[in-house]
Amino acid sequence: MGDKKRHRLRPPEEALLDPYASWLNAGDNSWQMTAATLVGLMSIPALAVLYGGLVQKKWAMNTVLMVFSTFCLTLIVWVLWAFKMGFGTPLISTFVGDPRSVLGHVAEQGQANIPLLNGLMPKFRFPESSLMYFQFVFAAITPILFIGSVIGRISFKVWLVFVPLWITFAYAVNAFLLWGGGYWAGKGALDFSGGYVIHLAAGVSGFVCAAVVGPRLKRDRERAIPNNLLFVAVGAGILWLGWNGFNGGDPYFAGADAAAAVVNTNVATAVAMMTWIIMDMAFSSEKKPTFLGGLNGMICGLVGITPAAGYVNGLGAILVGLIASAVVWCAWYYLPKYVWPFNKVDDALGVVYTHGIAGLLGGLLVGLFADPNMIVYLGVGKNPAVSGAGAFYHHPHQLLVQAGAALTIIVWDALVTFAILMVIKYVFRMKLRLPDSALEIGDIAVHGEEAYPSDDLVTVAATAAADEVSARDGKVPQKTQTP
Repeated sequence: MGDKKRHRLRPPEEALLDPYASWLNAGDNSWQMTAATLVGLMSIPALAVLYGGLVQKKWAMNTVLMVFSTFCLTLIVWVLWAFKMGFGTPLISTFVGDPRSVLGHVAEQGQANIPLLNGLMPKFRFPESSLMYFQFVFAAITPILFIGSVIGRISFKVWLVFVPLWITFAYAVNAFLLWGGGYWAGKGALDFSGGYVIHLAAGVSGFVCAAVVGPRLKRDRERAIPNNLLFVAVGAGILWLGWNGFNGGDPYFAGADAAAAVVNTNVATAVAMMTWIIMDMAFSSEKKPTFLGGLNGMICGLVGITPAAGYVNGLGAILVGLIASAVVWCAWYYLPKYVWPFNKVDDALGVVYTHGIAGLLGGLLVGLFADPNMIVYLGVGKNPAVSGAGAFYHHPHQLLVQAGAALTIIVWDALVTFAILMVIKYVFRMKLRLPDSALEIGDIAVHGEEAYPSDDLVTVAATAAADEVSARDGKVPQKTQTP
């Protein structure tokens, strides 16, 4: 009887199951999900602890909570409507896609597809959910980046309203124009992994937000001392290595161009970091190398190579890192002192420089250094291979296309960001800025918690708790001394 039962439970040969759809490649899908996770780590925890360590200690928890909340809000908006606005069928010509959710079983398990790119690139070999999540972590990191522009004064409640609106009306449009087959994609604009869609957008929008919300308290601006440089170092390290997924995942396939993009990313970043450190040693007033200076150079390299990673060769990557870091170094020390409006706007962590200007430079340098021999997708039969070609490779028109795309992002994002803030202020009747009384105190006033509780307060609380236990046990507590 037992033998018959075991025989019945054994599936017949024809009933064997297949875990993979006919179009799915396990390697490509694995890399896409791994790359997405690496990019997600760049936000949480990397930017949470990096920004949280850079700000004054009274703003550490506010910064961390803003990062995590932005991650959550973006994902909710993304799956409900924004993903399809950036990567779906056109709604308004080649400007923005049709907002639709991606929560059904077909949307999650069907083959990934960007309608306007059909026939222009190989068919995806992973499901829509992999594409959706990969693009989500890019969307999430963009407003997270420009938290650094407005930290230390923007209302947390205002930020919760601002993020969904900005993702909808700014980011989704940027993504469709350049990545979803929209207008600038049709013109041949090259933005491999977000120099324009993410970094230029973050720099512009953060700068506008900082201008509208107003500066930090004068005392906070004059004494903007990081509270934990070791946390900053941890966040910076995760950010750098997470960028392997940021740029390595954007060919959408685990091919040779993905590997080249990873190498180019690291080479450009190494050159950029050392460029900033050497310039600090040679030209700064203190003539000293600093970790924070090196961090700025590192970010310039990561941002500058982002639009170019899979289009330039190794020499091009070195030049991008060198130029981006050197130019931003000059801008960092010159513009805030002498040039309007940079000398009037309190961009707390300098996002407009390390992301806005570096992203703009990286996008323009693609127009110079894109090497047509760097193949993104191989041609089959009579179809040509897909690559980019810049002015140094006899294609000067590419630089004009890059400039046009950059101008569109700058103007659109500045207008949309300003409009959203005005709607929040005048239609929703919300104060954009925290009251000065809250700005004086920081985390305790806004959230009722702090990153580094005072030892005195901890001692008092512990003594009070011990007294309560003693009283409950029938013992007479000793009189405590309150400092």
